Amino acid sequence: MPGGRLTQQERQQIALGLADGLAYAEIARGLDRPTSTVTREVMRNGGPTAYRAELAHRATEHRAHRRKPAASRDPKTSPQPYGRDAEAVREYEEVFTTVIMASGAPKMMSRVLACLYTTDAGSLTASELAQHLQVSPASISKAIAFLESQGLVRRERDERRRERYVVDDDVWYQSMMASARSTAQLVETSRQGVSILGPGTPAATRLENIARFLDFISESIARAAEQAREILHTKPETTPDSTT
Repeated sequence: MPGGRLTQQERQQIALGLADGLAYAEIARGLDRPTSTVTREVMRNGGPTAYRAELAHRATEHRAHRRKPAASRDPKTSPQPYGRDAEAVREYEEVFTTVIMASGAPKMMSRVLACLYTTDAGSLTASELAQHLQVSPASISKAIAFLESQGLVRRERDERRRERYVVDDDVWYQSMMASARSTAQLVETSRQGVSILGPGTPAATRLENIARFLDFISESIARAAEQAREILHTKPETTPDSTT
């Protein structure tokens, strides 16, 4: 972390800031730390509602102890394009990973997705992912299978016939539509229960309310995804007077 590891006192200040409802950036300013440091600290230790300074400090010490044997590998940092700061990129990948994890994705799947999104090409092979994340090909295969099932990545072959895993501007649209379809299926199943449990009964009424709520959400997600996709994919109009 920039400025060294967080101290126990700093973690207590983070906990107090969260309790007061402060934003990560405001807490970070009070500590004279990057916002990314505070964000990662909170997200990897339970999130804003479950963060506990003492537990976070012990967990960090435990993680540092476990990593010591691997430190001797001393992997060389890959040169970064566009003059990027390699350490800043690594820090951002960690923050991005923890935020994805907070949305419900498992850790390895979150790491793979963050890695793909922070790659300029938007695609990597299994071996490239394994090398970058320092994990086994089997771990990558499992993560990709999960992400593909959620519509978050797709596969394609490059000119060397290698399989590449791709994220692009259309991936989140496909994921949102898959979510809408899944929610619609839950709506249908809930309404099936209404007739089985008997219309007007407490259980059936509960299921009908669930169905009505989720039906509205499903339609809203699909409509918003379609509108956003249309806007993002529409090129600005040019006029005869426009110049290059």
